[in-house]
Amino acid sequence: MTEAGQVPDGAYLLDVREPEEWTAGHAPGATHLPMMDVPVRLDEIPRDGDVVVVCRSGGRSGQVVAYLMHQGYDNVANLDGGMLDWAAAGRPMVSEDGQPARVL
Repeated sequence: MTEAGQVPDGAYLLDVREPEEWTAGHAPGATHLPMMDVPVRLDEIPRDGDVVVVCRSGGRSGQVVAYLMHQGYDNVANLDGGMLDWAAAGRPMVSEDGQPARVL
């Protein structure tokens, strides 16, 4: 697991939340790939470099990390506490709907 304040510079941040959650607020530079789409879009997830998977609180992203490790990925980590902890740590967030960024 990785804590919000410990995400490595240059890490590939993979946000596996639903579209409405992503629209409300996400980390700048993150990649959106809803959890249910991961199996069919596996080739989009890098196998080198740090990949940090994030959801709202860490549950769904933990499941995705386990799935990716089962698929042979050895470069993945779960963002402990998810976007809730990311926001609480004061990390930057952006929204896609013109509203202040928030975690749904």
